[in-house]
Amino acid sequence: MSTNSNLHDPIIINARVRDPADISDIVRLADLLDTKFVLPGTNWRFGLDGIIGLVPGIGDLITTGLGAYIIYRAREIGAPGWLIARMTANLAIDGVIGAIPLVGDAFDFAFRANAKNVRMLRRHLDKQNLRNVTP
Repeated sequence: MSTNSNLHDPIIINARVRDPADISDIVRLADLLDTKFVLPGTNWRFGLDGIIGLVPGIGDLITTGLGAYIIYRAREIGAPGWLIARMTANLAIDGVIGAIPLVGDAFDFAFRANAKNVRMLRRHLDKQNLRNVTP
């Protein structure tokens, strides 16, 4: 039996097709990187960006790469150039300052570039949806 017959299975086809406007993947990624965890006894939230960023040298490079995926998806969705530029600036600030020992580690826990970028993208998409509604 050929495995090619499985390629036409509706379940497999649906798993491969993603609505480009569905941003749930980057919402989850931003949450994981910036706000997933709560310091017990406080309201202070943090994510893997601050934790992975503690690894000297490569930590901030890894989290900047993950944050770049959020910008890639925004571009894929059709975000305008000005929004991509602002998102890139947020990520660059996070990556550059985050790479500074000690100061950068504290900055990583507070700046939350990924959450900011997703928030900006959501605002843009909400405005676009409001403009596309006919009375």
